[in-house]
Amino acid sequence: MGKKEKQFVEEITPMEVDFAQWYTDVIKKTDMVDYSPVKGFMVIKPYGYAIWENIQRFMDGRFKDTGHKNCYFPLLIPESLLQKEAEHVEGFAPEVAWVTHGGDEELAERLCIRPTSETIICSMYSKWLSSYRDLPFLYNQWCNVVRWEKSTRPFLRTSEFLWQEGHTLHETYDEAQEETLQMLGIYQETAEELLAIPVITGQKSDREKFAGAYATYTMEALMHDGKALQAGTSHNLGQHFSKAFEISYLDRDGTLKNPYHTSWGVSTRLIGGIIMVHGDNRGLSLPPGIAPVQAVVVPIASHKAGVAEAAEKIYEDLRHDFRMEMDDRDQHSPGWKFNEWEMKGVPIRIEIGPRDLENNQVVLFRRDTLEKQTCPLDQLKETVSKLMKEIQQNLFAKAKEMRDQNTHVVTDADTFKTIMKERPGFVKAMWCGEESCELQVKEETGATIRCIPFEQEKLGETCPHCGEKAEKMVYYAKAY
Repeated sequence: MGKKEKQFVEEITPMEVDFAQWYTDVIKKTDMVDYSPVKGFMVIKPYGYAIWENIQRFMDGRFKDTGHKNCYFPLLIPESLLQKEAEHVEGFAPEVAWVTHGGDEELAERLCIRPTSETIICSMYSKWLSSYRDLPFLYNQWCNVVRWEKSTRPFLRTSEFLWQEGHTLHETYDEAQEETLQMLGIYQETAEELLAIPVITGQKSDREKFAGAYATYTMEALMHDGKALQAGTSHNLGQHFSKAFEISYLDRDGTLKNPYHTSWGVSTRLIGGIIMVHGDNRGLSLPPGIAPVQAVVVPIASHKAGVAEAAEKIYEDLRHDFRMEMDDRDQHSPGWKFNEWEMKGVPIRIEIGPRDLENNQVVLFRRDTLEKQTCPLDQLKETVSKLMKEIQQNLFAKAKEMRDQNTHVVTDADTFKTIMKERPGFVKAMWCGEESCELQVKEETGATIRCIPFEQEKLGETCPHCGEKAEKMVYYAKAY
């Protein structure tokens, strides 16, 4: 097995050669997903799903901390409901999958498989809401959605994906706006503190906002290849849906009013972001916060006296504090195991062999820096805990440095085009606010306005593309 073992990691295509193939290699060879018989529908295997569970656990706790409750709404939505909000149905029509038969019988009305749940949820809210005393509605659901994509890539863009979607109702616009921004803040906290991914937050342009929204807010992350990833969105829907679906309540003054509505969601595409921000040519490099396995114990020469027992004791001592694995497989060499766990992105590897046993120590390997250090056995738990925090912080710092190095300030159109062609990344530039100018930039360069950031900078007086007066600084990028 020697030659095969030596080439184990070489099976991953270098990201500098073919980033898309590197991504595919990583998710396949780390056993995160497999392809199903239906194109665009992925099977999420245990290692990939465990990452989603860890994201879900963190976010669900934050949702509940802020007063939200989970519920579940049907997968199928009558066509008549989808037609009630014209802008919404137009936005999703090309991606809708339809159910036309129940068994052998043709249905009287087509049913769509939910691409998002505003319409079915609003139809129920219209039944449930009667008085201002009922407000706010603070509900969320964890579910799957289907959007019939033409071009798919696991986690990033699939015809079916997992997500959460929150849908809330409020008495006033200000309360709805506060909710919209609060949830975007929770998303940013998830990205930066749990996933170690730095994000830019701001508002979408009208052209890029959610179909039917008054305003859409987003967090945008930069991937290794210089493309942006929309990592989460939060929408203030105003009264568009509450009027269309006749959701009303009796207010304090005795009049019927329509509530203000928000929706917000993140999906399994976050996992794609983790891979593309932190991964390298050895495979995954996972932040401890979401790693399915935070540390793995690998005994060296486990047939030697005391090694297997010492490794087992380490595992038992740590497994209640960290997500642990014991790799005592005898069909693989230690070197093969090292390669496999590095590829799977496990933050810390704990090695113990006969010499370590003599010295009452272990060897610790950090996946983020590829460095080794020795650690006395009686200090192991404290050292591992400290290293977990360091690795989490280091991955965030490395990702932020990568993003900052690939963020360019541009004040003229020629430089903009050159950057988008030769060295993609975020481009900060002033914008006139005109959709026609925004569309022309997209047609000429493939770049879109990712967001109008909350943190504004004055980079000039005019829009570099059309020369008209500019009031807003925006982030442009090519995107997934």
